[in-house]
Amino acid sequence: MPRARAAVTAVFAVNGALIAAFAVRTPSLKMDHDLTEGLLGLLNALAGVAALAATRVAGRLAARIGSAWVVRIAAVALPLALVGVGLAGGHVHLAAAMVFVGAANGLLDTGMNAQAVMVERAAHRPIMNGCHAAWSIGSVAGSVTGGAAAQAGMSLTTHYLILGAVVTTVALVTGRWLPAEEPSAEHPSARTDDVPGRRGRRAGWTRRVLLLGAMGAAVLACEEAVITWSGVLLHDDRGASLGVASLGLVAFTACQTAGRLAGDRLSARYPARVLVRGGTALAAIGLAAVVVAPTPVFAVAGFALTGLGLASPLPLIFSAAGHAGTEEGATGATAAVARLTTMTYSAMLLAPALVGRVAQVLGLTWTLALLVPLLVTAAWKASAAMRIPSRPDAPVAPVDAPAASG
Repeated sequence: MPRARAAVTAVFAVNGALIAAFAVRTPSLKMDHDLTEGLLGLLNALAGVAALAATRVAGRLAARIGSAWVVRIAAVALPLALVGVGLAGGHVHLAAAMVFVGAANGLLDTGMNAQAVMVERAAHRPIMNGCHAAWSIGSVAGSVTGGAAAQAGMSLTTHYLILGAVVTTVALVTGRWLPAEEPSAEHPSARTDDVPGRRGRRAGWTRRVLLLGAMGAAVLACEEAVITWSGVLLHDDRGASLGVASLGLVAFTACQTAGRLAGDRLSARYPARVLVRGGTALAAIGLAAVVVAPTPVFAVAGFALTGLGLASPLPLIFSAAGHAGTEEGATGATAAVARLTTMTYSAMLLAPALVGRVAQVLGLTWTLALLVPLLVTAAWKASAAMRIPSRPDAPVAPVDAPAASG
C-alpha cells in the first residue's frame, strides 16, 4: 500500500505540473497566435468539451481495462498533447491539439481520483487532500519553471518537450505500482441497471451526487478562471511583464498547496461542511481583493488568498463522492468519480468561454468580479451539500462528522 499511495501521489504531481505549465504560458500562446480573448476562451472551451466527453467514457473504460491502465495511458498522452500545442502552426492545428489536451486530461483526472479513493479505502484514513496537495506541488513546479521559460524567451515547443520527457519518465516508472481496479465489467456490482426505477445511463445520478457535483462545479469554475486568466489579467490589465504575470498563478498554487498539505489533518478534526464553507468564503474574499487591487503586487496577494481558500473544498467533495460510489447501484468509486467529474468538467467547459466572451464587453477585471457571488453561494450551500450522510460502512470518517484523531 505505501507504493500504491506513492504512485497515485506521483500521478497527481505529474498532472499538476503539466496543467500549470500549460496555463502559465497562456500569455505566450495568446501572443504567438495573435488570439483575441474571445478566441482564447473558445479554444479553452474546446479542451473542456473534449475533457467532458472523456469523463463520460472513463468509467466504462476503467471497468474494462482497469483505472490503473486508464491512468498509465493518459499520463503519457497528456505531455504528447502539450507538444502538439507547441508545434501547432495555425488556429486549426491549435484547436486539434487543444482537443487532444482536454481528452487526455479528462481521462487522467477521472482515473487518478478513482485510484486515490481506492487507496484511501484500503488505508482506512483520508489521503485525498494529500493527493491534491501533490497536484498543487506539481503545479507550483510547473508554473515556476514555466514562468522562467517565458522570461527567458523559450519557445513553447522546447519547453513542452523538456517537461514531457521528465514527467513521462516519472509516469512510466511509478505507473506499475498503481492498484488494480476494484470491479470488472462482468461483476454484478458493476452493472448500471440494477436499481429499481432507474435504467442505464440514469443509474447512480442520486441527489447526493448532484449536490456534490454542483458544489464541485462552482469551485472548479472559479479555480479554472484563476488558472487560465490570472496571467492575462496581470499582464494586460495591470501592466506586469510576462515573468511577473506568472506570479499570480505561482502565488495561487503555492497557497493552495500549503492548505492541502494540512488538509488531511484538518479533515480529521473538523466536519467537511465546515472546511468547505470556510474555504469557499475565504476564496470569495481573495477574489474580491484581486478585483479591487490597483497594482500587480496587491493582485498577486489576492490570488494567494484565493488559493488558500480553494485548497480543501474540491478534494473533500471528490472523497465524499468516491466513498458513496456503491449507493443505489452505482458502479464503484470510478463511476461515482466519473459522474462528479462530468459535472465539474462542465464548469471547465463553460467558464473559460464565458469569461472570455464577457471580458470582451466588461473587461477581465469586472468579469472576474462576477465569480465572487458564485463562491459566496457555494459557501452558503456547503452545509446542505456535505450534510447528506455517507455510507455507514465507509472505512474513513463520514463527511458530516469529525474523524477520530490518530
